Amino acid sequence: MDQPNLHNLQNAGCLRRLIAATYDWLLVLGLMMLLSVPFVALLDDAIQPGNNLYRFGLLLVATIFFSGFWSHGGQTLGMKAWRLQLITTDGAPVSYRQALARFMYACVSALPAGLGFWWQLWDPDHRSWHDRWSDTTIILLPKKK
Repeated sequence: MDQPNLHNLQNAGCLRRLIAATYDWLLVLGLMMLLSVPFVALLDDAIQPGNNLYRFGLLLVATIFFSGFWSHGGQTLGMKAWRLQLITTDGAPVSYRQALARFMYACVSALPAGLGFWWQLWDPDHRSWHDRWSDTTIILLPKKK
């Protein structure tokens, strides 16, 4: 099967990226719920607000999910469903280190009311802050025949 020339594909639009991210965050929330089970069982009670170990665990789940998928094929499950792929700006696959940095930058992009995500609406290349800071872009793959 022929691989599409990734350099000639268009950058993904905001709506498609938002829908794919919604899919992914629903999956991540499910994984976070699974992580909560042992915490509740070990504590034999509800998890108290401010439990830093639990917070770290939740962050770790999201970090591993996104960084893992991005660095192994460039697609999360939501991105695969919506024909999106993360690549470097020169068209190469994303390394784990680059994917990890992109996730951390995405956290920063989310802080000012998501401005770093919404930035792609004004960006000439439809790239968010974390795309730019990590030298990555999300492209729209062609439909399979």
